[in-house]
Amino acid sequence: MLKCEICGKQADKHHIVYRSQGGIDFPLNFKYLCHEHHRGKDGPHKNRKLDIQYKLELQDSLEALLYKDFYFLDELVELLHINKGMLKRIFKEYRLYKEGYKKSDIIYRFMGKKVYTHYMMEEYCDFIANL
Repeated sequence: MLKCEICGKQADKHHIVYRSQGGIDFPLNFKYLCHEHHRGKDGPHKNRKLDIQYKLELQDSLEALLYKDFYFLDELVELLHINKGMLKRIFKEYRLYKEGYKKSDIIYRFMGKKVYTHYMMEEYCDFIANL
């Protein structure tokens, strides 16, 4: 049984980068949250600030884990615990250099083809404060 990372109750798997946003099924993209912390009023589906925070945490984790500038698919399979066939499909539109795929391209793709910044959190808070 999966347990909520916040309260310990029975949990569902939450995709940090939603599949509808181009998110991929791999362990780092999951958070285990109970119904309230997942889809409740303070969950990432209804709380944009929390959603961005989770995305920034994922992006930072990928930056830390991928310490080299280039990676081959087999290395990504080992590091990210992801299916090699899926990796082949998602990276077919990216250039494969002799050293491998660029770290920046890998992170960009895993983040749903978007780059998140801490400024987005500040911008969101400023927008809410002005309402």
